[in-house]
Amino acid sequence: MHNKNKYLTVFLFLLPALALFIGVLVYPIIASIHHSMYEYRTFTDPGEFVGFKNYIDLFNSQYDFGHAIINALILAALSVFIQLPLSLGLALMLGKGIKGERFYLSVYFMPVLISAVVIGMLWEKIYNPIYGLLVKSFEAMNMSSVLPPEGLLGNPKTALMAVFLPTIWQYVGYHMLLMYAGVKGVSPELREAAMLDGATSGQVDRYVVIPCIKPIIKVSIIFAITGSLKSYDLIKVFAKDAYNCSYKVPSLLLVRYAFNNAGGIASAIAVLMIIMCFGFAILVNWMFKERNPYGAK
Repeated sequence: MHNKNKYLTVFLFLLPALALFIGVLVYPIIASIHHSMYEYRTFTDPGEFVGFKNYIDLFNSQYDFGHAIINALILAALSVFIQLPLSLGLALMLGKGIKGERFYLSVYFMPVLISAVVIGMLWEKIYNPIYGLLVKSFEAMNMSSVLPPEGLLGNPKTALMAVFLPTIWQYVGYHMLLMYAGVKGVSPELREAAMLDGATSGQVDRYVVIPCIKPIIKVSIIFAITGSLKSYDLIKVFAKDAYNCSYKVPSLLLVRYAFNNAGGIASAIAVLMIIMCFGFAILVNWMFKERNPYGAK
């Protein structure tokens, strides 16, 4: 009887969190899957069942979803191979206890606290092809011909990288702080033992510190990839036309179609975004899974 009361008490304490989890996460996913099977012409229209037609139609040139996916994957790759190495380098440098360590931590982390809308508007002024800081700097160096006349955001060849630069500036400090905490948690005895064995500072970082913070690096990679696949607010500030811009991403198309009488298409995009995020998270976890030298897991 005592055990039953104990389990009932635990269940009652967990019930509010469980209800919130189901209501905020599970139910919307199930509802999105259901809605993606219907064609909604208006918000009040009960919809017509079309099966997987919305998913097939997404990859027609009419919706340009394939281009949006490629852009999101490029942003994810840039985040993993440019942003995270920068964050790791800063974390390793600051983790050694340099002078002004706390000041640099605050400076690098500060952009994370600023609204993405504010950052987008700030960088939009920097990129302005007439009076922006970037064009004025290049003019001062007599290199204005290097920049496209329509601006970085207006040129299809440079637009995606121009969108990525503010992302680096905003989130490099976030990942740096995660890795910095891991670096500070590495036992000093391990460092000292490696140094006594003749390892240089770089070798200590490579063979001692980085392997110790692999779980944190894994989390940062998952956050960087899923964040790129779901990116919306910063890009929305740049995208005056969410469909015709060169840097469209799935989330921009989702919102556009959700409010333009294409709820089924928008729901299909949402489901595919969920699948991609979960898929990449599982893939990264598998890649970081420990294996012994003989191949057994």
